[in-house]
Amino acid sequence: MRGGIPNLGFMSIYAVTGSASGMGKATADRLREHGHTVIGVDLRGADIIADLSKPQGRALAASEVLHQSGGKLHGAVLAAGIGPGPGRTRALAEINYLGAVELLQAWRPALAATASAKVVVFSSNSTTTTPLIPGSAIRALLDGNAAKAERIMGRFGKNAPSLMYGTSKIALSRWLRRAAVTPEWAGAGIRLNAIAPGAILTPLLQAQLDNPEQRGAIEAFPIPTGTYGTADHIADWVIFMLSPAADFMAGSVVFVDGGTDAYFRSDDWPRGVPLRRLQRYLRLTKQFAARKAAAAK
Repeated sequence: MRGGIPNLGFMSIYAVTGSASGMGKATADRLREHGHTVIGVDLRGADIIADLSKPQGRALAASEVLHQSGGKLHGAVLAAGIGPGPGRTRALAEINYLGAVELLQAWRPALAATASAKVVVFSSNSTTTTPLIPGSAIRALLDGNAAKAERIMGRFGKNAPSLMYGTSKIALSRWLRRAAVTPEWAGAGIRLNAIAPGAILTPLLQAQLDNPEQRGAIEAFPIPTGTYGTADHIADWVIFMLSPAADFMAGSVVFVDGGTDAYFRSDDWPRGVPLRRLQRYLRLTKQFAARKAAAAK
Protein backbone atom coordinates (compact mmCIF):
# COMPACT_ATOMS: atom_id res chain seq x y z
CA MET A 1 0.00 0.00 0.00
CA ARG A 2 1.45 3.40 -1.02
CA GLY A 3 0.11 6.82 -0.12
CA GLY A 4 -3.18 5.44 1.16
CA ILE A 5 -4.16 3.62 -2.06
CA PRO A 6 -3.92 -0.18 -2.35
CA ASN A 7 -0.88 -1.17 -4.40
CA LEU A 8 -2.70 -3.37 -6.88
CA GLY A 9 -0.31 -2.74 -9.76
CA PHE A 10 -1.63 -2.78 -13.27
CA MET A 11 -4.70 -4.72 -12.16
CA SER A 12 -5.95 -1.67 -10.27
CA ILE A 13 -8.24 0.23 -12.64
CA TYR A 14 -10.09 3.48 -11.96
CA ALA A 15 -12.49 5.41 -14.17
CA VAL A 16 -12.29 9.19 -13.73
CA THR A 17 -14.66 11.61 -15.44
CA GLY A 18 -13.56 15.21 -15.84
CA SER A 19 -10.00 13.86 -15.96
CA ALA A 20 -8.52 16.56 -18.19
CA SER A 21 -8.72 19.55 -15.86
CA GLY A 22 -9.23 20.79 -12.32
CA MET A 23 -9.97 18.41 -9.49
CA GLY A 24 -10.56 15.46 -11.81
CA LYS A 25 -7.12 15.87 -13.37
CA ALA A 26 -5.45 16.26 -9.98
CA THR A 27 -7.07 13.03 -8.85
CA ALA A 28 -6.22 11.15 -12.05
CA ASP A 29 -2.60 12.34 -11.85
CA ARG A 30 -2.33 11.20 -8.24
CA LEU A 31 -3.69 7.75 -9.06
CA ARG A 32 -1.25 7.35 -11.94
CA GLU A 33 1.62 8.45 -9.70
CA HIS A 34 0.73 5.53 -7.43
CA GLY A 35 0.97 3.11 -10.35
CA HIS A 36 -2.70 2.63 -11.09
CA THR A 37 -4.43 2.51 -14.43
CA VAL A 38 -6.78 5.43 -15.03
CA ILE A 39 -9.39 5.51 -17.77
CA GLY A 40 -10.10 9.19 -18.20
CA VAL A 41 -13.32 10.60 -19.63
CA ASP A 42 -13.60 14.20 -20.81
CA LEU A 43 -14.44 16.42 -23.76
CA ARG A 44 -10.78 16.52 -24.79
CA GLY A 45 -7.40 15.30 -23.60
CA ALA A 46 -8.71 12.03 -22.20
CA ASP A 47 -8.69 8.32 -23.00
CA ILE A 48 -12.36 8.51 -23.88
CA ILE A 49 -13.72 11.65 -25.54
CA ALA A 50 -17.40 11.99 -24.69
CA ASP A 51 -19.93 14.79 -24.26
CA LEU A 52 -21.80 13.97 -21.07
CA SER A 53 -24.45 16.60 -21.84
CA LYS A 54 -25.87 14.24 -24.49
CA PRO A 55 -27.45 10.81 -23.97
CA GLN A 56 -25.28 9.33 -26.71
CA GLY A 57 -22.17 10.78 -25.08
CA ARG A 58 -23.04 9.23 -21.74
CA ALA A 59 -23.74 5.89 -23.42
CA LEU A 60 -20.39 6.06 -25.21
CA ALA A 61 -18.51 6.85 -22.00
CA ALA A 62 -20.24 4.04 -20.14
CA SER A 63 -19.60 1.39 -22.79
CA GLU A 64 -16.02 2.42 -23.58
CA VAL A 65 -14.98 2.35 -19.93
CA LEU A 66 -16.43 -1.14 -19.60
CA HIS A 67 -14.58 -2.20 -22.75
CA GLN A 68 -11.22 -0.72 -21.74
CA SER A 69 -11.45 -2.03 -18.18
CA GLY A 70 -12.32 -5.55 -19.26
CA GLY A 71 -15.48 -5.39 -17.16
CA LYS A 72 -13.70 -4.81 -13.83
CA LEU A 73 -13.28 -1.52 -11.98
CA HIS A 74 -11.60 -1.09 -8.61
CA GLY A 75 -13.07 2.36 -8.30
CA ALA A 76 -14.51 5.41 -10.00
CA VAL A 77 -14.34 9.15 -9.52
CA LEU A 78 -17.21 11.17 -10.99
CA ALA A 79 -15.66 14.64 -11.19
CA ALA A 80 -17.08 15.92 -14.48
CA GLY A 81 -19.24 18.99 -14.04
CA ILE A 82 -19.90 22.52 -15.18
CA GLY A 83 -20.70 25.69 -13.30
CA PRO A 84 -23.60 28.07 -13.81
CA GLY A 85 -23.65 30.41 -16.77
CA PRO A 86 -26.07 31.85 -19.35
CA GLY A 87 -27.70 29.18 -21.47
CA ARG A 88 -26.44 26.31 -19.34
CA THR A 89 -29.58 25.39 -17.42
CA ARG A 90 -30.25 22.12 -19.27
CA ALA A 91 -26.58 21.19 -19.59
CA LEU A 92 -26.13 21.56 -15.82
CA ALA A 93 -28.80 18.92 -15.25
CA GLU A 94 -27.49 16.62 -17.96
CA ILE A 95 -23.81 16.73 -17.00
CA ASN A 96 -23.82 17.23 -13.24
CA TYR A 97 -26.62 14.79 -12.46
CA LEU A 98 -27.24 12.37 -15.34
CA GLY A 99 -23.55 12.41 -16.27
CA ALA A 100 -22.79 10.78 -12.92
CA VAL A 101 -25.85 8.65 -12.23
CA GLU A 102 -26.20 7.01 -15.64
CA LEU A 103 -22.52 6.12 -15.78
CA LEU A 104 -22.53 4.65 -12.29
CA GLN A 105 -25.60 2.58 -13.04
CA ALA A 106 -23.87 1.21 -16.15
CA TRP A 107 -20.62 0.53 -14.28
CA ARG A 108 -22.16 -1.07 -11.19
CA PRO A 109 -21.58 -4.67 -12.36
CA ALA A 110 -17.92 -3.88 -13.14
CA LEU A 111 -17.49 -2.31 -9.71
CA ALA A 112 -19.20 -5.24 -8.03
CA ALA A 113 -16.89 -7.65 -9.88
CA THR A 114 -13.93 -6.52 -7.76
CA ALA A 115 -15.82 -7.00 -4.46
CA SER A 116 -14.32 -3.97 -2.69
CA ALA A 117 -14.65 -1.04 -5.10
CA LYS A 118 -14.72 2.56 -3.93
CA VAL A 119 -16.62 5.35 -5.69
CA VAL A 120 -16.30 9.08 -5.05
CA VAL A 121 -18.88 11.40 -6.58
CA PHE A 122 -18.35 15.15 -6.70
CA SER A 123 -21.15 17.00 -4.94
CA SER A 124 -20.76 20.62 -3.78
CA ASN A 125 -21.34 22.81 -0.76
CA SER A 126 -23.93 24.57 -2.94
CA THR A 127 -26.24 21.81 -1.71
CA THR A 128 -26.53 23.58 1.64
CA THR A 129 -25.56 27.18 0.85
CA THR A 130 -27.84 28.05 -2.11
CA PRO A 131 -31.21 29.50 -1.05
CA LEU A 132 -34.60 28.87 -2.67
CA ILE A 133 -33.83 25.73 -4.65
CA PRO A 134 -37.21 24.31 -5.74
CA GLY A 135 -37.95 20.84 -4.44
CA SER A 136 -39.97 20.06 -7.56
CA ALA A 137 -36.84 20.41 -9.70
CA ILE A 138 -34.89 18.09 -7.41
CA ARG A 139 -37.65 15.51 -7.67
CA ALA A 140 -37.70 15.86 -11.46
CA LEU A 141 -33.99 15.05 -11.67
CA LEU A 142 -34.35 12.11 -9.29
CA ASP A 143 -36.97 10.84 -11.75
CA GLY A 144 -34.41 11.27 -14.55
CA ASN A 145 -36.41 14.07 -16.18
CA ALA A 146 -33.95 16.85 -17.05
CA ALA A 147 -36.45 18.48 -19.41
CA LYS A 148 -39.00 18.89 -16.62
CA ALA A 149 -36.35 20.29 -14.27
CA GLU A 150 -35.42 22.82 -16.95
CA ARG A 151 -39.05 23.88 -17.37
CA ILE A 152 -39.42 24.38 -13.63
CA MET A 153 -36.33 26.59 -13.64
CA GLY A 154 -37.78 28.74 -16.41
CA ARG A 155 -39.65 30.92 -13.96
CA PHE A 156 -36.42 32.02 -12.27
CA GLY A 157 -35.12 33.90 -15.29
CA LYS A 158 -31.42 34.78 -15.18
CA ASN A 159 -31.06 33.00 -11.84
CA ALA A 160 -32.04 29.66 -13.36
CA PRO A 161 -28.48 28.41 -14.02
CA SER A 162 -27.29 29.11 -10.47
CA LEU A 163 -30.33 27.39 -9.01
CA MET A 164 -29.98 24.46 -11.40
CA TYR A 165 -26.38 24.00 -10.29
CA GLY A 166 -27.49 23.61 -6.68
CA THR A 167 -30.43 21.47 -7.77
CA SER A 168 -28.20 19.09 -9.72
CA LYS A 169 -25.85 18.62 -6.77
CA ILE A 170 -28.66 18.08 -4.24
CA ALA A 171 -30.31 15.52 -6.51
CA LEU A 172 -26.97 13.78 -7.02
CA SER A 173 -26.29 13.65 -3.28
CA ARG A 174 -29.75 12.27 -2.55
CA TRP A 175 -29.45 9.64 -5.26
CA LEU A 176 -26.08 8.63 -3.84
CA ARG A 177 -27.29 8.36 -0.25
CA ARG A 178 -30.30 6.31 -1.30
CA ALA A 179 -28.27 3.96 -3.49
CA ALA A 180 -25.20 3.65 -1.25
CA VAL A 181 -26.96 1.65 1.47
CA THR A 182 -28.78 -0.83 -0.75
CA PRO A 183 -27.84 -4.48 -1.34
CA GLU A 184 -26.98 -3.61 -4.95
CA TRP A 185 -24.23 -1.25 -3.80
CA ALA A 186 -23.17 -1.70 -0.17
CA GLY A 187 -24.19 -5.34 -0.30
CA ALA A 188 -22.01 -5.88 -3.36
CA GLY A 189 -18.94 -4.46 -1.64
CA ILE A 190 -19.14 -1.07 -3.38
CA ARG A 191 -18.55 1.94 -1.16
CA LEU A 192 -20.37 4.92 -2.63
CA ASN A 193 -19.55 8.31 -1.10
CA ALA A 194 -19.40 11.97 -2.12
CA ILE A 195 -17.08 14.88 -1.60
CA ALA A 196 -18.59 18.36 -1.41
CA PRO A 197 -15.95 20.97 -2.28
CA GLY A 198 -16.45 24.64 -1.69
CA ALA A 199 -14.58 27.43 -3.47
CA ILE A 200 -11.72 25.58 -5.16
CA LEU A 201 -9.43 27.56 -7.45
CA THR A 202 -10.02 25.55 -10.61
CA PRO A 203 -10.53 26.76 -14.19
CA LEU A 204 -14.28 26.74 -13.47
CA LEU A 205 -13.94 29.11 -10.50
CA GLN A 206 -11.35 31.24 -12.27
CA ALA A 207 -13.78 31.75 -15.16
CA GLN A 208 -16.38 32.96 -12.69
CA LEU A 209 -13.87 35.30 -11.04
CA ASP A 210 -13.01 36.68 -14.48
CA ASN A 211 -16.69 37.41 -15.14
CA PRO A 212 -17.51 40.95 -13.89
CA GLU A 213 -21.11 39.93 -13.20
CA GLN A 214 -20.10 37.05 -10.93
CA ARG A 215 -16.83 38.15 -9.34
CA GLY A 216 -18.29 40.37 -6.62
CA ALA A 217 -20.68 37.75 -5.30
CA ILE A 218 -17.99 35.08 -5.26
CA GLU A 219 -15.46 37.24 -3.42
CA ALA A 220 -18.08 38.24 -0.84
CA PHE A 221 -19.10 34.66 -0.09
CA PRO A 222 -18.06 33.51 3.41
CA ILE A 223 -15.01 31.23 3.65
CA PRO A 224 -13.99 31.16 7.33
CA THR A 225 -10.49 29.79 6.61
CA GLY A 226 -9.89 32.87 4.47
CA THR A 227 -8.51 31.25 1.33
CA TYR A 228 -9.67 29.26 -1.67
CA GLY A 229 -8.95 25.56 -1.75
CA THR A 230 -6.83 23.89 -4.40
CA ALA A 231 -7.39 20.92 -6.66
CA ASP A 232 -4.62 19.09 -4.79
CA HIS A 233 -6.46 19.53 -1.48
CA ILE A 234 -9.47 17.78 -2.94
CA ALA A 235 -7.40 15.09 -4.67
CA ASP A 236 -5.87 14.16 -1.31
CA TRP A 237 -9.34 13.64 0.14
CA VAL A 238 -10.49 11.62 -2.87
CA ILE A 239 -7.42 9.37 -2.60
CA PHE A 240 -8.28 8.72 1.05
CA MET A 241 -11.90 7.92 0.12
CA LEU A 242 -10.69 5.40 -2.46
CA SER A 243 -8.46 3.63 0.06
CA PRO A 244 -9.20 0.78 2.49
CA ALA A 245 -9.65 3.47 5.16
CA ALA A 246 -13.06 4.06 3.54
CA ASP A 247 -14.25 0.47 3.98
CA PHE A 248 -16.68 1.61 6.68
CA MET A 249 -17.94 4.65 4.75
CA ALA A 250 -21.18 4.39 2.82
CA GLY A 251 -23.43 7.24 1.77
CA SER A 252 -21.28 9.94 3.36
CA VAL A 253 -21.05 13.45 1.94
CA VAL A 254 -17.78 14.99 3.10
CA PHE A 255 -17.61 18.80 3.04
CA VAL A 256 -14.18 20.23 2.20
CA ASP A 257 -15.06 23.90 1.85
CA GLY A 258 -13.07 26.08 4.21
CA GLY A 259 -15.88 26.04 6.76
CA THR A 260 -18.61 27.62 4.61
CA ASP A 261 -21.20 24.92 5.29
CA ALA A 262 -20.51 25.04 9.02
CA TYR A 263 -20.74 28.84 8.98
CA PHE A 264 -24.24 28.79 7.52
CA ARG A 265 -25.48 25.61 9.23
CA SER A 266 -23.69 25.41 12.56
CA ASP A 267 -26.91 24.51 14.41
CA ASP A 268 -28.75 22.67 11.62
CA TRP A 269 -26.85 19.39 11.68
CA PRO A 270 -26.46 16.90 13.17
CA ARG A 271 -29.82 16.58 14.85
CA GLY A 272 -31.84 13.74 16.34
CA VAL A 273 -34.85 11.98 14.90
CA PRO A 274 -37.91 14.18 15.48
CA LEU A 275 -41.20 12.73 16.66
CA ARG A 276 -42.83 13.20 13.24
CA ARG A 277 -40.22 10.87 11.70
CA LEU A 278 -40.18 8.26 14.43
CA GLN A 279 -42.61 5.96 12.61
CA ARG A 280 -40.44 5.99 9.49
CA TYR A 281 -37.33 5.37 11.59
CA LEU A 282 -38.91 2.32 13.23
CA ARG A 283 -40.19 1.03 9.89
CA LEU A 284 -36.75 1.25 8.29
CA THR A 285 -35.16 -0.48 11.28
CA LYS A 286 -37.66 -3.32 10.97
CA GLN A 287 -37.16 -3.59 7.21
CA PHE A 288 -33.40 -3.86 7.62
CA ALA A 289 -33.72 -6.61 10.24
CA ALA A 290 -36.07 -8.55 7.97
CA ARG A 291 -33.74 -8.19 4.99
CA LYS A 292 -30.78 -9.34 7.07
CA ALA A 293 -32.68 -12.37 8.31
CA ALA A 294 -33.77 -13.29 4.78
CA ALA A 295 -30.19 -13.07 3.51
CA ALA A 296 -29.00 -15.40 6.28
CA LYS A 297 -31.33 -18.22 5.22
